[in-house]
Amino acid sequence: MTLDLDRKMKMKVNISDYMIEAVLLIKCSNRQWGLVVYLSKFLNETKRNYKINNKKIAVIRGLEN
Repeated sequence: MTLDLDRKMKMKVNISDYMIEAVLLIKCSNRQWGLVVYLSKFLNETKRNYKINNKKIAVIRGLEN
C-alpha cells in the first residue's frame, strides 16, 4: 500500500515530562481519519530534563524514521 500524499493529513502530539506520544492521521475516502503511524516513547532521566522545544524536535525525528 502506498501513502497518498495528496490527501489531508494531521498530526496529534502529546508531550509530558515522562513520555512523548504522536499520531499521524490521513483522511480516508469514507471521510474518517485513518492511522498512518503511531509513536510512543518513554523518556529516560536525561531526556526528561529537556525543554519542551527539544521534545517537539524528538517527535519529528521519531516520525522521520
